Amino acid sequence: MPDKKIERMKELNALLAKAADAYYNTGSTIMSDAEYDKLYNELEALENETGIVLGGSRTQNVGFEVTSYLPKVRHPRRMLSLDKTKDREQLRDWLGEQKGFLSWKLDGLTVCLYYDDGKLTQAVSRGNGEVGEDMTANARHIKGIPAQIPFKGHLALRGEALIGYTDFERVNDSLPEGTEPYKNPRNLASGTLRSLDSRVVAERSVNFFAFALVEAEGLECNSVAERLDWLASLGFQRVFGKLVDRESLIEAIEWFEREIVNNDFPSDGLVLTFDDVAYGASLGETVHHPRNGMAFKWADETADTTLREIIWSPSRTGLINPIAVFDTVELEGTSVSRAMLHNISIMKKLNLCVGDTVSVYKANMIIPVVGENKTLHDSDVVTPAVAKICPACGAETKLVLSDGEVETLFCPNHDCPAKHLGKFEHFVQRDAMNIVGMASSTIKSFVDNGFLRELSDFYHLSEHKEKIVTLEGFGEKSYELLINGIEASRNVELSRVLYALGIPNIGRSVSRLICGTYTNPEELEKLTSEELVLIDGIGEVLANDYVAYFANEKNLKEYHDLLAELTIKEPEQVNSDSGIAGKTFVITGAVHLYKNRNELKDFIEANGGKVASAVSSKTDYLINNDVTSGSGKNKKAKELSIPIISEEDFQALL
Repeated sequence: MPDKKIERMKELNALLAKAADAYYNTGSTIMSDAEYDKLYNELEALENETGIVLGGSRTQNVGFEVTSYLPKVRHPRRMLSLDKTKDREQLRDWLGEQKGFLSWKLDGLTVCLYYDDGKLTQAVSRGNGEVGEDMTANARHIKGIPAQIPFKGHLALRGEALIGYTDFERVNDSLPEGTEPYKNPRNLASGTLRSLDSRVVAERSVNFFAFALVEAEGLECNSVAERLDWLASLGFQRVFGKLVDRESLIEAIEWFEREIVNNDFPSDGLVLTFDDVAYGASLGETVHHPRNGMAFKWADETADTTLREIIWSPSRTGLINPIAVFDTVELEGTSVSRAMLHNISIMKKLNLCVGDTVSVYKANMIIPVVGENKTLHDSDVVTPAVAKICPACGAETKLVLSDGEVETLFCPNHDCPAKHLGKFEHFVQRDAMNIVGMASSTIKSFVDNGFLRELSDFYHLSEHKEKIVTLEGFGEKSYELLINGIEASRNVELSRVLYALGIPNIGRSVSRLICGTYTNPEELEKLTSEELVLIDGIGEVLANDYVAYFANEKNLKEYHDLLAELTIKEPEQVNSDSGIAGKTFVITGAVHLYKNRNELKDFIEANGGKVASAVSSKTDYLINNDVTSGSGKNKKAKELSIPIISEEDFQALL
């Protein structure tokens, strides 16, 4: 039962956080105030009932802290590293006839937590094992660390703080231009946890997984597995593991090996501990490691292959990374033909040349790595040249030294397409040009290879057919399907083209409003702010953004080049005789007669109405199924004496 209540609390926090983000950051409402209050009250009641307040709970107002330094803290007892092995039989012999607990060896930073009277009092990093850093302020924003627990005695536990692969990629993609990406999630977690601004910890989604209960005043429990279950009942995230014995150990290891590909959190092996806590403690410890546990490191499966080329991959941050391409080998059950080299220094250290025999493996059984160059060079071998121009934009590259030692390649062109992948991803969206089959990974590949430099290049991809069909994941059939999708998008409404340009703040609805008044493509580029604000639903800010976009010569050229590839068709016929023609609506809250608010918006526009994002004196009706809601839009509508109607009321207008 406690587990179900904790899961419900997590669910409620997620729902409330999503609603708050929509309301405060986008101005939209995804639930009524009454619904929000109902969920909030349920969460508060569960917290009072269980005595658990999860980290980041919506009932708490934990402010972000900025500190000048992280104080040093001496651990009350040394935090030692485990002895390790890659030999399964050795691990089985070590376990002997004892029961063991086998769990992930998570690859992050070890943190020790202390609670008193049910509240987190201190969080300390492992440091050198004897002295760590106080990161209590940051710990309050780590997922899996409850702010309050029902256990009132002194509690000490250890766990791993880390960042998942998904969030690792998200953070790297959002780094400022010219910033070297983090090489792996552990480096990112380390830098994040040592940040002096706790807001960074919250933004990067750090997670904590408890792996050991050190002390719990008055608790009598002699099983590692049961202790972790108890911590989970208090609201902690705990590491996943299995109880094993000598007979089941190998089978359990094989299960973890299969599951590692589904694990979003980095792991560099497994940990086996004696489940009997007292027995493990009786074994004592050496100078280097305790005797109650053993780390099992994955024995990397390696393969020798031939290096065929070094290609250069531009990134959103401007760095251009070398990638080794080699003859395909099978590693950990998958085919591998390339590995990221990260920077020029690594490439030079390996002394890589085309034709070399290299040894490759998968770090943590996931990330392909060139581990060793097995070729002795002679004078006839040609070393791959460092790219002199950016493959994405053609600009001259620059060599940069970071930290005084690491040599990286950088594209200085601010307008490099690789730095603006979002523009191309927006262009192909369903509400924009609706190019079917154009995934983000495909767009990135085309940008990296220099096929896409401006929007009109989508309509010239056939010129690169010979190269495209050889790309990883592509072939003749994939190519044909993609080209068919591109060709189908040439015949398009003008409002879609305007939206597809990605003009700041000019969404789909605003594009329709503008193109409902001005139907000539040449007119669009010459509109003034004064003309635009005369259109109902367009304010001064939107008008200025629009005019600034077309005042840029590069944008104007891209618009002209794009129009040359397209056939502008008449927009779908609008029912100007409907009961809502000429009326302006604002939609808020959940809908139930339509699939979603976008469908309702499309219906209004197809029947001659207009949809605005904010309530103003020009609004005719606010559609909100919760007519009595105290939301900001309802309050504004009441102040302006604008009718607030339900979906049923709206349909009656028709």
